[in-house]
Amino acid sequence: MRRILALAAVPAVLLGLSAVPAAAATTLTVAADGSATYRTVQAAVNAVPAGNTSRVTITIKAGTYRESVVIPSNKPYITLEGLGSTAAATVIVNNKPASTAGTTGSATVYVQAKEFYGKNLTFSNDYDEAANGSSQALALALYGDRARLGNVRALGDQDTLLIYNSARAYVWSSYIEGTVDFIYGNGSAVFYACQIYEKRTSGGYLTAANTPSTQTYGFLIYKSTITGATGNVTYLGRPWGAAAQVTVRESSLSSTIRVAQPWTDMSGNSWKNARFYEYKNTGAGATVNSNRAQLTDAQAANYTPQKYLAGSDGWNPVG
Repeated sequence: MRRILALAAVPAVLLGLSAVPAAAATTLTVAADGSATYRTVQAAVNAVPAGNTSRVTITIKAGTYRESVVIPSNKPYITLEGLGSTAAATVIVNNKPASTAGTTGSATVYVQAKEFYGKNLTFSNDYDEAANGSSQALALALYGDRARLGNVRALGDQDTLLIYNSARAYVWSSYIEGTVDFIYGNGSAVFYACQIYEKRTSGGYLTAANTPSTQTYGFLIYKSTITGATGNVTYLGRPWGAAAQVTVRESSLSSTIRVAQPWTDMSGNSWKNARFYEYKNTGAGATVNSNRAQLTDAQAANYTPQKYLAGSDGWNPVG
């Protein structure tokens, strides 16, 4: 059973409370080779003034940055942008497992602030679960509301990407891989035109939603592609919370999906009581049977990206 997640205690230096001077520029630059203002991503985050009210873009030269990054709640409107030719060219990576660092402490990048935007880079936790033992090891934890991820990669084993604290996130044209529950949390998120890959040959679970019963929307996988290393071994998800909500619609499901029953139980929560739906999926892993609840056309009108993300403030990052 999962532990209840809480904001981890963060050293003051990571929260920008040290003597690092505030930067006046709206664009900060990072390069590990010393050719930019900062050598680490965290140093640039520390330089953002607390309580900033406008966007600050942190550009990151192509390369590998082995560090942990925390964006505290008092530093909203931060963009991390990789400058490489592809998302794979700029990598923020660490290898901390939850068994030693705690759940959120294991996250390579831990975003507590609202209005975060990640683009053209990779978030990775390269802790090797098979070699070192099963443990959560997050690549990215999103606790801040209204997060956006465009053309990013999120790489890990167990629990790659966490959307928590009732945050909303819009993820598009991105790649996510893992083994167990690698898209999870109690937030609302849309994954549009994404590639989702189950890399374990014995299969696993793509999602583990903990959607509150009072919250209409959890995760929407929309017009995306789901593949895996082996056929007929991958579950679309399981309910971390009893009222878990996940919709997979108009997506291509490869033969990796367990066709007869793509949802399963978790921690005493029955998948049959969860809010798991599909709509007009295609591919070898898509079919209609009594274990795969399908939305009607009328119902599908209420399970769109805009509906998932609107909240009470009408947020519409989709356009």
